[in-house]
Amino acid sequence: MLLASTASSLVSGPVTFGDIALSLFLVLLAAAISRWQRVGLERDMAVATLRSFVQLLAVGYVLEFVFTGHGWLTPLVLAVMVATAALTSGARARRVPGSRRVAAASVSVATAATLGVLAAARIVPVSPRAIVPLGSMVITAAMNTTSLVMTRLHDDLAANRREVEARLSLAQSSHQAALPWLRASLRSAMLPSVDQTKVVGLVALPGAMTGMILAGASPLAAIRLQLVVMYMLLGGNAFAALVASTLTAHRLFTPAHQLVRQLRRTPG
Repeated sequence: MLLASTASSLVSGPVTFGDIALSLFLVLLAAAISRWQRVGLERDMAVATLRSFVQLLAVGYVLEFVFTGHGWLTPLVLAVMVATAALTSGARARRVPGSRRVAAASVSVATAATLGVLAAARIVPVSPRAIVPLGSMVITAAMNTTSLVMTRLHDDLAANRREVEARLSLAQSSHQAALPWLRASLRSAMLPSVDQTKVVGLVALPGAMTGMILAGASPLAAIRLQLVVMYMLLGGNAFAALVASTLTAHRLFTPAHQLVRQLRRTPG
């Protein structure tokens, strides 16, 4: 199996808290540049640095607990990730009615479909150590894709309200009237993952591959894992975009195939 060859420690030895403290010099350097150029991000950098330390340390202890004999908690861990992603994505697209429910459905379908295929085909082992990190990748990508689809479709329908209403007046259904902008939102949401897949290895060495190489695994083994991850993310983003666009379009029209009042009031 692809994940079985992952080494347990870095080639140069495990990273210590002292190493982390030394790496903070780079954060201080970034803050100094921000202050020098009067960008005003010093406070945000400090908050982000502190939050990342606390959050990752807490997650580390949780995963250590799950991985050492408590694998039955894996669905709960994934559920918390999906719920957090849905809340975050829904907040970004709050102008869409029921945006959190749309986000929850999109992220859930993307996660279940991709992990389900990989597990059923035995491409990856059905173990917390494999499912949790892979699930987090799918959930993060699906969250971003869902946010982009919802905001893009809402804004496009609002900006083209008159054309949409003209289509509706010609007896088109709400789906038919929204189709050009629905397709545009799908395309804009899926293009980043498509472009990333095109240039993987030429422009950048992605995270999974880099992590395995740093951990001492064979580059060829790392490449095989990275290919699975890239294809997984591409498929997951497609699922998320499809569900998000369909549900968002449904939420922006009434059962009588009219734009919701919020969009009808948008200047056009």
